[in-house]
Amino acid sequence: MKVRIKFSKTGHTKFIGHLDTMRYFQKAVRRAELPIAFSGGYSPHMIMSFAAPLGVGITSQGEYFDMELTETVPTNEIVRRLNDTMAEGFRVLAARQVEDGKAGKAMSLVAAADYYIEFREGKEPEADWKKKIPEFLSQKEILVSKVTKNGEKMVDIRPYVYKMGIQGDKIFMMLASASANYTKPETVMNAFIQWLGEEPKPFACMIERLEVYADKGKDENHKFVTLEALGEEVE
Repeated sequence: MKVRIKFSKTGHTKFIGHLDTMRYFQKAVRRAELPIAFSGGYSPHMIMSFAAPLGVGITSQGEYFDMELTETVPTNEIVRRLNDTMAEGFRVLAARQVEDGKAGKAMSLVAAADYYIEFREGKEPEADWKKKIPEFLSQKEILVSKVTKNGEKMVDIRPYVYKMGIQGDKIFMMLASASANYTKPETVMNAFIQWLGEEPKPFACMIERLEVYADKGKDENHKFVTLEALGEEVE
């Protein structure tokens, strides 16, 4: 049975890095006494695959990993067992069975992600920035400096900013998140503030990832679907 787990990461757990999060869930699976499958060979390991890594300091309501079990377990029982072992800040939100080949691996599926961004008190730009977002997005290019193994180069991130606007008191963004075009919300915010003619302040923003999507469309005709929606419940 291949299972896709959706979980949240809030509070102080935002300071836990990706590798330590992986290790945490490996221990949680053991404590939950789930029949996890192991690889073969001399150094067997749990068959688990995490989706897009979350940056340190960012909270999330939509993180995912896949795991393989040696027997079928009801998905609501998987959620209950895991949550019985969770530490404060981690919460399993859903479990879905996914089919090999049909749903693919969580990491390779990721194409986009939603974010909320809000400024910390006293860190907002001086300009009337809320009204400037449509004008910022109307640009044909948004060039940012990117460091590569071949040195520094300018990259146009405008094609990878799918949505950006105000929702309540927060900025909402939908950004490209595939390995080939991964776009950080911090990069977009820094570009926006510099476009306003101001210098970005350190640690000015609080960021939360809301959801992660696969793209079932073709070429530029995007059809974004949550990774959770690619699976099904098992009773």
